[in-house]
Amino acid sequence: MSVKLIKNPARQDEPNWKYELANAITSVDELLARVNLEPQQLNAQQLTTISTPGFRLRVPASFVANMRLGDIHDPLLRQILPTRAENTGSGLLDPVADLEHMPSPGLLHKYHGRVLLITTGACAVHCRYCFRRNFPYSEASISGAHWQAALDYIRAHEEIQEVILSGGDPLVLDDHKLDRMQRELAEIAHLKYLRIHSRLPVVLASRVNPSLLSWLEQSRFRISMVIHTNHGNELGRAEQNALEALRGTGAALLNQSVLLHQINDTAEALITLSQRLHDCGVLPYYLHLLDKTRGAMHFDVPESHGVQIIAAMRAKLPGYLVPRLVRELAGENSKTAIFGI
Repeated sequence: MSVKLIKNPARQDEPNWKYELANAITSVDELLARVNLEPQQLNAQQLTTISTPGFRLRVPASFVANMRLGDIHDPLLRQILPTRAENTGSGLLDPVADLEHMPSPGLLHKYHGRVLLITTGACAVHCRYCFRRNFPYSEASISGAHWQAALDYIRAHEEIQEVILSGGDPLVLDDHKLDRMQRELAEIAHLKYLRIHSRLPVVLASRVNPSLLSWLEQSRFRISMVIHTNHGNELGRAEQNALEALRGTGAALLNQSVLLHQINDTAEALITLSQRLHDCGVLPYYLHLLDKTRGAMHFDVPESHGVQIIAAMRAKLPGYLVPRLVRELAGENSKTAIFGI
């Protein structure tokens, strides 16, 4: 579910990232104009609207700025452009069984020693392959009274050492709210680690502002920031500056990607991505096989092809730049690693 952000060009006093977020591109015609494409260049598979409620086109202009002009096959464009293939009935609404592991609204407890908090349903960008595109955010997030219930649950389970802030994207929230959340979590003595899953440092680099850096640096937690980047073209100079600033707070920076058909499903593309991440001070972490999400199955890549890609990467990169190929299987006590033969 998306949070509606009112466009107001007159409000230039807002922090730049909020202004950019409120004015994200939501029209296919506008998007195509930005990348020098004409509607007639699209084949019959393209749509301007999608039937999934709350999951229409949404992308910040800063992400579009890294796309290749005049290229309908651009790997960044393909990640966010709605297509008719999304309306097929294949795939699952809850592919990783999130809702079966929710003891309190918005709190997921799947794995030993850590819990994940659904902080918001809002994102800066609507990635068409998103595994939570059908998630019931209005009923299953930690907003309102659910926040206190989540704190109570964490206090009662002393084996929990790490809290993961996820969504949606937690960095669409104001820094004062995020700082308050981490301070209240920090009062729970057995918590040691805070992890933040966010795409904003890549799709909206201006979000990495002084107030964000300040509370990250001052937190008592050992913080990990897991960003989500699928292609090396997503990381321009502005994004590198943002990631280097985040690293300067002492946070560990990791990246997770999704293996996506005709976007990054070659060894060359993923080798370039790993090298570009290294330039930005980020270590590759996971390469996910696609979750079997309804509306996203056209992005699926066979596991055997993923294994071949990882083998090719191992032959050309140092081990620390080769991500772990994994799949999330409902009911398992960790991600399932996929190994080559």
